[in-house]
Amino acid sequence: MTESAPRQSPLATIRELVGSPGRTHPYPRYELLREHGAVVAVRPGLMVVVGYAECDAALRDSRLRVQDGLSYDAIYPDWREHPALRGYIDSMLYRNPPDHARMRRLVSSGFTPRRVNGLRPAIEQLIDRLLDRLAEAGGAGAPVDFIAEFASRLPIAVISALLGVPEQDQAWFRRIAADVTIALEGITNLDALSVADAAMRDLSAYFVALIERRRPEPADDVISVLAHSGVERLNQQELVANMMLLLTAGFETTSFLLGHCLLLACQHPDLARRLRAEPGFSVNYVEETLRFEAPVQATSRWAATELRLLGHAVPAGTKLVLILGAANRDPRRFADPDRFDPDRGDIQPLSFGAGSHFCLGAPLSRMEAQIALPRLLRRFPELALAGAPVRRDTWVGRGLDELPISLGQKLPARAGA
Repeated sequence: MTESAPRQSPLATIRELVGSPGRTHPYPRYELLREHGAVVAVRPGLMVVVGYAECDAALRDSRLRVQDGLSYDAIYPDWREHPALRGYIDSMLYRNPPDHARMRRLVSSGFTPRRVNGLRPAIEQLIDRLLDRLAEAGGAGAPVDFIAEFASRLPIAVISALLGVPEQDQAWFRRIAADVTIALEGITNLDALSVADAAMRDLSAYFVALIERRRPEPADDVISVLAHSGVERLNQQELVANMMLLLTAGFETTSFLLGHCLLLACQHPDLARRLRAEPGFSVNYVEETLRFEAPVQATSRWAATELRLLGHAVPAGTKLVLILGAANRDPRRFADPDRFDPDRGDIQPLSFGAGSHFCLGAPLSRMEAQIALPRLLRRFPELALAGAPVRRDTWVGRGLDELPISLGQKLPARAGA
C-alpha cells in the first residue's frame, strides 16, 4: 500500500498563479486549491475563495469591503507613488460606502439601458465596417490577427462613442489602454507599473482636457452627463478616474471576450456552424464563453469585522481573493465544468461580478459579442486558425494578445453591399 502524495500548499499554488506559467495555465492550479476546500486559508490574513456559492455570497455581502486606499496602506504603503494605482483607487471600483453608492449612482445616470440599447444600430454598422477591413487585410488567404484588426477595435470604438471620445483618438486609446490596465493586476506585477504609470499620466491629461471642453459645450455622451450632474457631481479627480475605469475596463474585457469566443468557435466547428445558422444561439454561447474563460479571473474583498461566509469563519482584517475563474468551474455548480457546452442550462457566470459592484458595462459587452460573432462567421464561412494564439502575460485579466486567422479563399462581399 502506497501513501498518497502530499497536497501542494495553498501558498505555493498562489505563488504559481501570479507568476508564469500559472498565468497561462491557471485552471489546474485552481483545482489544487479546491482540494483544500471552497474557502482556503493561505496564511494568516489571507484566504482564497474558489467555490461558486461562496464567491457569489462574498460579492453580495455588505460586510465585505473592496480594496480601497486604507487597505492598500496596510499591504503596500508606497501605492500613492504610482499614478496608475492612484488613478484606479480614485474610481468607484475601489470605493466603499458611502462613496461607492454616490459614484455609481452618478455614473449609472450616463449608462442607462436606453443609452446602451440605443447603440445597437451603431454597433452593427461598426461590425460591418470592421468585417470589410478584415476582408481587405485577409485577402487571398493571407493570415490576419483577429485581435488587432477586430477584437480590440470594436470595443474601443463603442466605449469611445458612449463616453464621447472623438474617433480620431481611438487608435491612440487602443495602444495606451493595454498599458494602463497593468495596474488592475494590483501589486502582483510591480515591475510593470512604471509603464502603467506613464500611460495613466497621459490618459489623465487627455481626459482633463476633454472634460474642460465638454463643460461649456455638452454633447450627448457620458462625459457631458457627468460633467453636468448637478450639486452631487463627481469632483475632477473622481470624474477622470471613473472615465479611465469605464474606458479601460470596457475595452479590455470585451476584447478578451471576443477573442475567446472566436478561438472556441475555431476549436469547435460544430458550434461555429450553429452560430451561423441559429438565430439566438449566440446568447448562450457568449454566456458559456464567459464561464469557461472569464476575462477577469479574480477580485478581492476585505473583512472589516469577523464574519462567517456560508459556514466558513473569516477573521477580522482578512483579505479574501475571490477567484471567479475557479468559481465558474465549480463542479458543485456546473456538471463537467471543464467541458465547453453552450447548451448547459442556467449558466450565470460570475465573470462580471455580482452585488453592488456588478460591472456596469456587462450588458454592452454581451451585446457586442452576441452581434459580432454570428456576423463574422457568416461573412467568412471558411475562417480558420492560422497559427497559435498568444496570451496576455497576466493573471487577473485573461485574454489573447494575438489570434492569427485565415479567412479562406472565398471572401463574399458584405450582404446588401
